[in-house]
Amino acid sequence: MNTFQAPRGTYDLIPPRSAVFLAVREAISAPLKNSGYGYVETPGFENVELFARGVGESTDIVSKEMYAFETKGGDQLALRPEGTASVLRAALEANLHKAGNLPVKLWYSGSYYRYEKPQAGRYRHFSQVGAEAIGAEDPALDAELIILADQAYRSLGLRDFRILLNSLGDKECRPVYREALQAFLRDLDLDEDTRRRVEINPLRVLDDKRSEVQKQLTGAPMLRDYLCDACKAYHEEVRALITAAGVAFEDDEKLVRGLDYYTRTTFEFVHGGLGSQSAVGGGGRYDGLSEMIGGPALPSVGWALGVDRTVLALEAEGVVLDIPAATSVYAVPLGEEARRVLFGVVTELRRAGVAADFSYGGKGLKGAMKNANRSGAPYALVAGERDLAEGVVQLKDMESGEQRSVPLETVVSELRAKLA
Repeated sequence: MNTFQAPRGTYDLIPPRSAVFLAVREAISAPLKNSGYGYVETPGFENVELFARGVGESTDIVSKEMYAFETKGGDQLALRPEGTASVLRAALEANLHKAGNLPVKLWYSGSYYRYEKPQAGRYRHFSQVGAEAIGAEDPALDAELIILADQAYRSLGLRDFRILLNSLGDKECRPVYREALQAFLRDLDLDEDTRRRVEINPLRVLDDKRSEVQKQLTGAPMLRDYLCDACKAYHEEVRALITAAGVAFEDDEKLVRGLDYYTRTTFEFVHGGLGSQSAVGGGGRYDGLSEMIGGPALPSVGWALGVDRTVLALEAEGVVLDIPAATSVYAVPLGEEARRVLFGVVTELRRAGVAADFSYGGKGLKGAMKNANRSGAPYALVAGERDLAEGVVQLKDMESGEQRSVPLETVVSELRAKLA
């Protein structure tokens, strides 16, 4: 009988590699926790209409990639393809915007799902850490989020990433640009799907990665020439604040991102070591999304960083994270009485906050010490009948090989002191 395997385009996280993913999640979330962002968790599936309205029906995410299904009760649901719409829905449902402390600052971590052609760096199930600042129109918020993402990546040791920055204008100036861009695109030799996109969301055509499309975009009208004075001033303030913080970025006039809800600031983190899937994360301002999903006007900004792609970027740069061993003390009992006594010591160590493990299954000394080595624990506790008769255990330093007797009654306090 064949054993089951993970579905195509997905992966299992198992030790020791899973420890790297946990460390990346922690590093990305650490600056957020330190900057007033509270944790939010939303369901893995939502009403289909939330994404159709919020993300945009013209996007590939909604039209081609979303896992949508009907429940036994007749509800139309979808596995979440991204985090922002869900987080904003949760904030609105809980009336967080009415608590009087805007912006509402939230961060999240979880799995997302898109039916895509699997390739390196692109999976059907992927992990992200994201942040949203809801309910305030302030260039300092846009700058804050970009700076915090940069801080997170640098804390991991990443260096070869670039920040791309653009402004998409607002509801005042973008419609004028939209018409000019449509007029230009209608004269090009485009396939039927792309022509449909020209009529629904022409800015997405600028983001088309196909060379035959990009060649034809030479001479296309540029959004910067259509920005109103308010959007120009807003964008210049974002740029000035990021620059003052010492964060390097590049202006990219074709950056639109793959979601319909973005306005004004949009940005992307890209890494040269990832091949065609170079984006490791990105985000932007979405001032009209709340109204799109039935809420009040709540100008907001946010980002999501891919945990999977960040791990790939670390591997591409050869960065090895300093991840401490999961176990600090490994106990090896020799005989039944030692098994009972050392199991009690391990329990006491754990209660004292020391990561401890135990040789299960009645292995002999040689096999048990092999397990102790594999655990990565810096110390092993070994005890037999003679040790217990003397009221001691043997404490072995696994690095130096030095071993000495320690009174049973003081071994917990001594190990705590050594590991502090």
